[in-house]
This record gives sequence, C-alpha cells and structure tokens, in this order.
Amino acid sequence: MREIVFDTETTGLDPKTGDRMVEMGCVEMVNRVATGNTYHAYYNPERDMPAGAEAVHGLSISFLSDKPLFKHIAGEFLDFIGDAPLIAHNAGFDFGFLNNELALAGMEPVSLERMIDTVALARKRHPGAKLSLDALCSRYGIDRSHRVKHGALLDAELLAQVYVELTGGRQIGLELAAQASQVDQVQPEQKTQKIFGRADGERREPRPHAASEAELARHKEFLGEVDNPLWMN
Repeated sequence: MREIVFDTETTGLDPKTGDRMVEMGCVEMVNRVATGNTYHAYYNPERDMPAGAEAVHGLSISFLSDKPLFKHIAGEFLDFIGDAPLIAHNAGFDFGFLNNELALAGMEPVSLERMIDTVALARKRHPGAKLSLDALCSRYGIDRSHRVKHGALLDAELLAQVYVELTGGRQIGLELAAQASQVDQVQPEQKTQKIFGRADGERREPRPHAASEAELARHKEFLGEVDNPLWMN
C-alpha cells in the first residue's frame, strides 16, 4: 500500500487571515517502509514573513523571494502524491494550508477522506501523554538531534518513523511477513511434519483419554470424603 507522509511550513497559523505555505516536504512509503522517494519544494508566499514564524523554521523572505509560486509547480506535487492517503501531524492544519493554496491556484482541493492524522493516532495509543513530534520521537527512540529548526522534509522523515511505530512497529510487520514467506515456501509434506512433530511425517494414532475403572473408583472415594461439597448445594 502506497502512502505519503507530508509536512508544511507556513507564514503563520491561519490561511483564512492571509497566511501562506512556504515549504512542502513529502516521503513516500509502501507497506509502511520508506522507499527513498521524496518531494521537497520552497514557495514564494508573496507576502512578508512574521518574526515568530521565521524563528520556528528559519525561512526568511530574502531566501524565499526567488522561489517559485505554488501555483506554478503545483502539478509536480500532485503528480507525486497521486491518489495515496496523506499522513500528517495535526493533519487538519496542513490540509488547510494545502487546500488554500490549491484554491488560490484555481485547482480542486485534496479530499479530506485521504487524511490520516498522527496526532489522533497518538492520542488513542497514548492518552494523556504529550503528542508533539518531538515527544513522540523521544518516546520511540527516534534520533532527532539534527532537528535544530522545523523543516518540512526533515519533519516528514521523522514523522514517517513515528507513523510506523504508531501503527504497530516495523519489526512486527517484517517478522510477520518473513514468517508468512517461510510458511508459503514449505512443501505440503514438510507442513505435515511440522504439524505432527514426526521426522517421517506419519500421523500418530490418538492416545486414549478416558479414565479407567480403577481411576473412576478412586475419584468416587475422594468425593465421598469432601464435607458439604458445593456441587451438592
């Protein structure tokens, strides 16, 4: 199954008040394993960069001024994601900015039915715990020492690892796949040997399990020695 983990950086918190997307990072996963295929782009937001936002991601207007507008290269992004489910941390935020940019470009929005929110997944798995990307990386032992500032592609790469852990862990999936593969490769006669535990593969006759007359007599004698048995009440 193909899935896309993505993250955005923006000029602020709300596209409805004029904030814009300035960076997009995507990581392709197939069967919860990163393939190495990524998409990354910076965008000119056509507006100023608030100091608070720049402090978070380090992207200045001088750096972004020569970058393309989202609408001019939106097709590259849409081609990359295809029809895959889209995974993001606090996904409503990222979908809001993405669909705002698509609307400004006169393009159809990405359906919210494709959205997978890792915050919601983490809340179900770890109720009451901290749910930030940093906190989840710490919980799962994911190295984030190189994350000095937020960056869309870097955060998507970290989130891909978190997503694997939130959905069961990669090692579990790999072990189950390996076991299934081994079973599929076993010949029918070998499966018989496995089941019955005999090197020659012959079926053993079932052992008798009924109690003997002597055992029944001893059991009856024992029951007679029990004072006020529950089964007689």
